[in-house]
Order: sequence, then structure tokens, then C-alpha cells
Amino acid sequence: MQSDETIQAHLVSVWRESKKFFSIGGREGMLILTDKHLVFVHKTESKMNWWKAIIQRQVINFIKSKNTMIRHDGYNEKDLINDLENKKNVEVLFDDISSINYEEKVWGSALQLEYKKDGKEEKFQYAIAQDWVKYPMKEPTKYMKVDWKPFVQYIKDRQRFTK
Repeated sequence: MQSDETIQAHLVSVWRESKKFFSIGGREGMLILTDKHLVFVHKTESKMNWWKAIIQRQVINFIKSKNTMIRHDGYNEKDLINDLENKKNVEVLFDDISSINYEEKVWGSALQLEYKKDGKEEKFQYAIAQDWVKYPMKEPTKYMKVDWKPFVQYIKDRQRFTK
């Protein structure tokens, strides 16, 4: 992330699943859209109390409006730079994204993403979880129906090339 970048959209309680053959399970994290990057943060320095409050506020927000281009109080560019020090968090340039689209499924809305990072092709599906089961492993039980269109369009408008 560059020092002049700003956060355009910040989504929490995002479930990411690999779409590779034989991949099982997923990860919970934040999906953050900046001026030049798409970032998935699953190791954050943010406090647990903040996280719980923001998740509840986001669910209420999506019930009122399906728009994914939202930001949350209490997390800013400085926090993102701090979280990106952890190499487990993924930062992708818009031009490294080979395919991005979204699908409405029976269970919720899914963002489909393909990109190349460190010479490897990656393919993931992202969805925003509303409810979770915590035992035996934390996994979503219910997903939100959201509008990924402005999120996807923001990236496509800023790519130098689009497939």
C-alpha cells in the first residue's frame, strides 16, 4: 500500500474460500478496497470489541442497503498499513486481477476473483457472513445478499486492461 492511497470500501465478516480443486474450508477476514489494491486481511491488530460491534452494524447496514461500497469507523489507512506488515494478509494490485465478477446464489451473493500473485494463479470466492457456528470450527451458517456491482465496477474502471 502506498502512502497516498485511501480506503474506498471496507467489508468485515467476509468468508473467503479457495476455488481450486480439492481445497476445503475457508477463512474469515476483512475485504478492503483502496485506490489501487484489493486487500484481504485475516490477521488484524484490531480489538475484538471493535470487531463485534462493526459486524453487527454492517448487518444492519446491509438490511437497509445492499451497497458494498461502505467504510467503517475505527479502522483507517494507518491500521491497514499496520495489518499489511503480516505477510499472511494478501494485497493484490488491480492489474494483477485477471477476472472479477459476482453471482447471486440461493444462499447469498458471491464475489468471484482470479489473480496472479508471486507467479501463482489464485482463485477465490468471497461472501459476507451474517451468522456463524463456532464449534467444532468457526464457519458461516448464513450469508448476506449484497450488491457487488459497484465494488467490481470500481476495480474494472481502474484496471489498465480487462479480460
